[in-house]
Amino acid sequence: MQDLIIEATKSSPRIQLNPVTHVLDIRGESYPENATKFYAPVFAWLGRYLAELGDEPVTVNLCISYFNSSSSKALMNLFDQLEDACRAGRRISVFWYYDPDNETALECGEEFREDARELQFQLVALPAQP
Repeated sequence: MQDLIIEATKSSPRIQLNPVTHVLDIRGESYPENATKFYAPVFAWLGRYLAELGDEPVTVNLCISYFNSSSSKALMNLFDQLEDACRAGRRISVFWYYDPDNETALECGEEFREDARELQFQLVALPAQP
């Protein structure tokens, strides 16, 4: 299985899904014109990956500084897909990175964590910028 890499644009995050290291990384802002279309290849790749996954733990790193409501829905769909995998015995840890000066990012992370109870979901404050 190949990596899935989607480079960032002004309105979409960089996404790297690596089946060898078992790390899924999403970074940047997410407000694409059509979030459903943008995230469709991510969900498809993830579905294939999780179906083939052995006993290895998976790490999901999310560092999204801003996202719109349709991207929020896409993230909930991502968490639903990951929770289904957890219920099937997969070990998945989610790290939600946020700027400590961005209360909205922290609150969104808290809400996602509350909704995605099957996942090991940790909120991680980014170091302050000098």
